[in-house]
This record gives sequence, structure tokens and C-alpha cells, in this order.
Amino acid sequence: MHDLFSETTRDETTLERHIIQDGELLIARRFILPEKAGAYFQLLLQNIEWKQEEIVVFGKKYHEPRLTAWYADQGTHYAYSNKTLQPKDWSVELIELKTQIEEILPGKSFNSVLLNLYRDGNDKMGWHSDNEKELGPEPFIASLSFGATRFFDLKHKQDKTKRFRFELSSGMLMLMSGSLQDYWLHQVPQQKKVKEPRINLTFRKVI
Repeated sequence: MHDLFSETTRDETTLERHIIQDGELLIARRFILPEKAGAYFQLLLQNIEWKQEEIVVFGKKYHEPRLTAWYADQGTHYAYSNKTLQPKDWSVELIELKTQIEEILPGKSFNSVLLNLYRDGNDKMGWHSDNEKELGPEPFIASLSFGATRFFDLKHKQDKTKRFRFELSSGMLMLMSGSLQDYWLHQVPQQKKVKEPRINLTFRKVI
């Protein structure tokens, strides 16, 4: 598995563009500086209404191996894994973060955010694509991380030789765009040696 960003020499505050086969990634390694990232982590950990959802796999119910929350404009619903999420009203810190991201992306806006809380390295997210019909064609998704550094894996759906792994650290912003969701799967794998929690926010535009 290759490190997609091992050869970059750009400054960590630069918005890096990485064009890969059938998709595009933009990275801002220090979008939120460490001190503020720590403060946001604590606010989100304490103030978000976290919930452990159930999923159905081959007719059996299981608890998701992480906690989640869905905040969005009123009337904005999102469905995945045979469940429909009802939105909660935006909090002050979520509005702040959404605004900061939109300010560096002229013409882009978001009306929702899906949050994941990985309590430690035992929590994970399996292989999937964010290609639900509510997101429309070629969705633009902004992923912002706080807390523990975790691996993020990509693998091409058709070309099995194309696989990448890199680390998402606290304050790091990753933008997924183009046809990436059509051609790639991604996951947050289990890392049992990680003892600290991580919070990830994925800002989306639900149509």
C-alpha cells in the first residue's frame, strides 16, 4: 500500500492538490492549528449529541463500531445502511468550522455534516463510498479531523493495484471531489494500539 503524500514538499498550511486516477483530493495539513484543534475537540466531544446506531448485516442487527451524529439544515435528511438520519440543529462550533471551510472554497457550500467519534483504536469504519443519491453526482465532501491520528485507506473499485494509505492528524482538512466516490472505496481501519479518541466531521451538500 502506497503513501499518497510521502513525496510532497509543500508547506503544511498549503492546500495541496492530488489528482489520482478517477478522482481528486485536496489536503490542508494544518487547517486548524494545534491549540485551536484541541479546543474544538473538547467542545465537540462534550456538546455533540452522540449516538451509537444499529446496522443490519445479513439480517442481523449490530451496533456500529463508533458513535455518530447528524447536524444539518432543517428538512435535510440523509440515508445510508438502511437507516434515515434526522437532523439536529447546527451548534455554534459547527457553524464556525463550516464557515471557515467555505471561505477557502469559492462557490462551494454545505448544508449538513456527519460526525463520527472513534473512542479508541478499536472503533473503525469499513470500506464504503459516499455515493448516496442524496449527494448527487460527483459529490464534494470536506473531511475535518480532531484528536488522535488515524489511518485512512483508499482502494480503487476496478484497478486492484491502486491502493493508498495515509494518516489524518488533528486539524487536518481533506477534500474529496470529482469522480472519487464512483471509483474508490475508503475506510478507517482498526488500530488497536491507538488509545485516544478521534472526531471526524464530513461536511456535505445534500440535494
